[in-house]
Amino acid sequence: MSGHQKTAMPLTHFTLALLVMAVWGSNFVVIKAALQHLPPLLLAALRFTFAFFPIAFFLKKPAVSLGNLASYGLLIGVGQFGLLFIAMRHDITPGLASLVVQVQVFFTIGFSMRLTGEHVHRFQLVALLLAVAGLGVIATHAEGSATALGLLLVIGAAMSWACGNVISRAAGQVNMLSYVVWASIFAVPPLFLLSWMFEGLPAMASGVRNADAMTWAAVLWQSVGNTMFGYAAWGWLLSRHPAATVTPMALLVPVFGIGASALLLGEALPAWKLLAAVLVMSGLVVGLLWPRIAALRHFQ
Repeated sequence: MSGHQKTAMPLTHFTLALLVMAVWGSNFVVIKAALQHLPPLLLAALRFTFAFFPIAFFLKKPAVSLGNLASYGLLIGVGQFGLLFIAMRHDITPGLASLVVQVQVFFTIGFSMRLTGEHVHRFQLVALLLAVAGLGVIATHAEGSATALGLLLVIGAAMSWACGNVISRAAGQVNMLSYVVWASIFAVPPLFLLSWMFEGLPAMASGVRNADAMTWAAVLWQSVGNTMFGYAAWGWLLSRHPAATVTPMALLVPVFGIGASALLLGEALPAWKLLAAVLVMSGLVVGLLWPRIAALRHFQ
């Protein structure tokens, strides 16, 4: 019984995870809007600049090693978002990007199993299979929406996200908002340097000059909504639950991503998208409710 209880998330933790997924899912539309004016690496650099400044002056540096903070900042800032933003500029649509990046679930669970000895329960495998079936439905109807380079870049972003998950878990139960804010500074110099090297000063200056109020609002949403709230909450959940319990929640990101695209960009919602959403939600229901069902059966 105790093994099952350890895999269950309290309702408040589940609600927090669901809110993070809604923020992250809708963010793909926001990213696309910001990329209309800003080069991708510059956008990433600005995102993490404003995630650090000025709030770092009001938050004490967490009691973790600089190596841990730097590793997380580089993996999430340069690895995940640098690659993701490059891909989304021309090589993959927002909806498909929100789908492909979810392979981080499998990378995270695999890395955690190897490093900590966590094991995946049978019901979690069933939940993942249902969710993967939903992702498969989306993938088979996504022809012409991405290039091979775009897919590779997003898979690289997913692997960086998974490595970042493992690093943040190793930090333990620290103040995760402080952790994410202070880790962000380690992403800023390499991102600005990479932007200068590969995008060039003229493109950087032009992007800033042409950015309108909507662009800057999108940049701030990247910093406050996604980085400060999203990754702080995500890291907090990962520090309190097994990776195999928390990370499958990220399979909801493409559901929110498709919904946001439909509402904000007028994207159609044919039957195959609705079927995919049902499969993903079914997987989450199995993953979240089965431990409680098993616990009730134990007392009968």
